[in-house]
Amino acid sequence: MPDTPVSVAVETPRSLTDPRFLIPLALFALYVIWGSTYLGIRFALESYPPFLLAGIRFLCAGGVLYSFLRLRGIAPPTPLQWRNAAITSVFLLGLGNGLVCFAEQQVSSGIAAVAVASMPLFAALFTGMYGEWPNRRESVGLVVGFAGVIVLNLGSSLSGSRLGALALLAAAAAWAFGSAWSRRREMPPGPMNTAAQMVCGSFALLAFALLSGEQLPAHPSLRSTLAIAYLAVFGSIIAFSAYLYVLKRARPALATSYAYVNPPVAVLFGVLLAGEHVGPYELAGMAIILFGVAVITLAKRKR
Repeated sequence: MPDTPVSVAVETPRSLTDPRFLIPLALFALYVIWGSTYLGIRFALESYPPFLLAGIRFLCAGGVLYSFLRLRGIAPPTPLQWRNAAITSVFLLGLGNGLVCFAEQQVSSGIAAVAVASMPLFAALFTGMYGEWPNRRESVGLVVGFAGVIVLNLGSSLSGSRLGALALLAAAAAWAFGSAWSRRREMPPGPMNTAAQMVCGSFALLAFALLSGEQLPAHPSLRSTLAIAYLAVFGSIIAFSAYLYVLKRARPALATSYAYVNPPVAVLFGVLLAGEHVGPYELAGMAIILFGVAVITLAKRKR
């Protein structure tokens, strides 16, 4: 008889930790949460300046995650790992995320997500620095993808804001370069890499905010403050943890499928919740960019 409650207690956690249950849940988090962060940034910008917004977000998220990992006994990064995490975070978070926040002052959240979808195109180029030059099919994908970027810039959303368009392309290029550079460096293991980069990236973003004269708002709106909290908890901690789980448990193609889903999800959120407008050039540019990224991804898999 005493075996019965033990059997029930063991089976319940197993069902909750079954990858067949958790992988779809994690993918849903990636698709919806990361797709919604672009609109979250727009809401936060109603009260907070761009670099200060991003700095606060990653300082809170990184500090909480780092403290949690240390309390669980995870070793801190070595000095070399801290240095590499700091350099990487300047490109990924300081420039990659910071410039997206800067651009969204002038560009809609949906269009920002579409422009950032060009990141794999830059990544294919930057990996050539390490001898991994694009093959023929990848080159076709690059040409198609950059044609999509040109079409996207013909639309009224970006043509009316050249600075915003340049900031978004620079953000995608910085993220791609930081990713390519970090691949061949000794980084902190597992989630500690995420925590270290968020902490270091927050200092870079706060430095950008200080140099540009940004200040905390005297009377921030409740919606803006809640948006920052959402970005920190859901966008930076939960969604990234979901990504690491899927990356470990599922095929890489499935784990990276968020890159195809986030732009249309971001556009949908912008249209439904913020009344954003998407014109024919923006839709055509999104379709062409995503097709180019798909060609590059399929070519890499076959190679």
